[in-house]
Amino acid sequence: MKKLIFSSLLLFIIIAVKAQVNNTNVLQDLEKNQPQKQDQQVTATLKSASRLFHDKEDLTSVILIIPYDSVVDVLDSDSTYLKVVFEDNEGYIYKKDAVINSTPVILAPTNSQETRNQVEQTAEQKQESRFTYLENKYGTNMAARLASGKIWKGMSAEMVRDSWGKPLKINREIGIIIKEEWIFKNTWLYLENNTLVDWGPIPVKK
Repeated sequence: MKKLIFSSLLLFIIIAVKAQVNNTNVLQDLEKNQPQKQDQQVTATLKSASRLFHDKEDLTSVILIIPYDSVVDVLDSDSTYLKVVFEDNEGYIYKKDAVINSTPVILAPTNSQETRNQVEQTAEQKQESRFTYLENKYGTNMAARLASGKIWKGMSAEMVRDSWGKPLKINREIGIIIKEEWIFKNTWLYLENNTLVDWGPIPVKK
């Protein structure tokens, strides 16, 4: 009888120790996997050049133009905008200008800085190539204004496209004077004979 009790007690102790070891292994596995989860970063690739706005409610708050095919880090999103980081600049781009990458980029802790440097270097090269294109076409001063997304009265329709890209819609009235209304997301531009004359915000529908 004593042997039976002793055997049962020994078996119970062995089972308890084994369970404790298993729990420890599970915790260790979780701890090993945790850094990997933390290093996952959602990214998006631009399918067209896009303006990076400091304030999504203010179309004049352009920080810079992000070149086509650039990769940005996505922080947040809504129905219209993505909150992103590009070259240490945080702001908003139009959601329609980018495609969320299906597989999150996993940055290894040992070479994350190196990877980021490579991405930044590639982005800088693309930005430089866009600026070089504009500089060869318009000159240095004009290229700087267009590259930063500026518009002004008297600029040509081609300059508007080089600065803001293709409008969502164009309403055209042809007569002695060709009148055009270019519709962007939150702004309309009015052109006469391919020259920018005026612009303003699109009224919010109630």
